Amino acid sequence: MSSGERLPSTRELAEQLHISRTVVVLAYEQLLAEGFVRGHTGSGTYVAEGLGTVRQSTHISGAKVNLSRFGSLAESATAKVSFPGNRSTPLRKDFAYGLSDVETFPFEMWRRILLRHAREAPVRELDYGPAAGSLALRDAISVHLRRSRAVVCDPSQVIVVNGSQQALDLIARVLIEPGDRVAIENPTYQGTREILRTAGARLLPVLVDRDGLNPAKLPEAAHIAFVTPSHQFPTGAILPLARRLTLLDWARKKGAVIVEDDYDGEFRYGEQPLESLQGLDTEGRVIYVGTFSRTVFSALRIGYLIVPKSLVPAFTSAKWLCDRHTATLEQETLAEFITNGMYERHLRRVRRRNTAHRKALLDAIHKYLGGRVEVTGDGAGAHVVLWPRKSVSESIVVEKAASQGVGIYGISQYFLTRPSRTGLMLGYSRMNEQEIREGIRRLSEIL
Repeated sequence: MSSGERLPSTRELAEQLHISRTVVVLAYEQLLAEGFVRGHTGSGTYVAEGLGTVRQSTHISGAKVNLSRFGSLAESATAKVSFPGNRSTPLRKDFAYGLSDVETFPFEMWRRILLRHAREAPVRELDYGPAAGSLALRDAISVHLRRSRAVVCDPSQVIVVNGSQQALDLIARVLIEPGDRVAIENPTYQGTREILRTAGARLLPVLVDRDGLNPAKLPEAAHIAFVTPSHQFPTGAILPLARRLTLLDWARKKGAVIVEDDYDGEFRYGEQPLESLQGLDTEGRVIYVGTFSRTVFSALRIGYLIVPKSLVPAFTSAKWLCDRHTATLEQETLAEFITNGMYERHLRRVRRRNTAHRKALLDAIHKYLGGRVEVTGDGAGAHVVLWPRKSVSESIVVEKAASQGVGIYGISQYFLTRPSRTGLMLGYSRMNEQEIREGIRRLSEIL
């Protein structure tokens, strides 16, 4: 209000605010005592002279605050990471990758389980939970992994985390000092790369070939290696058994640690799946990372670490320091979802759907693109990579495809060095067969 402006009467203001008139009278008396208003007998109460004319600026200049080394690197990492599927204008035929198949997920069943746990949970269970996670969920994860991925573990080795991204962050905090030399696949997942950079690690890229990372090319100086052996990200290569054994032998001789990111390990086609690195490890040198973001739904934010028993105390404490524990009700719901067999039934539905999508994609590539491209990554996961045999501009192809309503994604952003080839990533978990065929037909006209 401006200087000299009349305030409402105490009765009028009390009615407007639906409060007792006594409260308003006391407030006006306080304003009078502090000199903010003045009263005129028979006329009313007014804003005191000199008040109300100066308005505080809504613009506040930001004080200069020095960021830590981590803060500066974290800020710069934002510009280096892309998020497929988050376009401002959705495309009709979007081959987005890294997304769960939410159309097939039994959300009604999930809601019923979650609501029941919310209603029936004892009050003591709504207090802080174990840092390593709910025992019911850790037990369910260990049983499922032993059967599905040949992972050798017991519940005590499971650390429940908020998605695989937190798992990677905890690994960097617990095992890596600034300046440590770390072997990393080239190309590689951006989330892993940027976490290691902000931790101050010296990244030693190892070029990936048709069979994934070649252990013979691992640098002598590295003491830890990050790998995606079951479906290399982003090329899709599957690490053969011989290389897995050689990689484990390297870790034994060097006294090194291997981080196995099994982000897409549940989706396999054709031949019998290869045993996980963790299952082949006999010395406790492999840390296994998994997530439910690809198989359940991304917003759940539940992943897990399988760590050697000697590292359990360090990782449990690191998790506690980070955020105490992952949300309890969601953990209990997921534990029941797994133990009652609903998770496995859901996985079978997703695998059948992915198999049909994969076949439609490969058939369309064969029909419309033929020998103009090489395909990798079709043996597992939910995306493939097209490698044009002729030289093309990645950015121009991606841009032209978008103008035709087709979303495809370049692979160059995942390289730590200058890429020698142009690659195009195509996910297929969120599209139906007709959309896949039409998208490839349009892409063939562009290529």
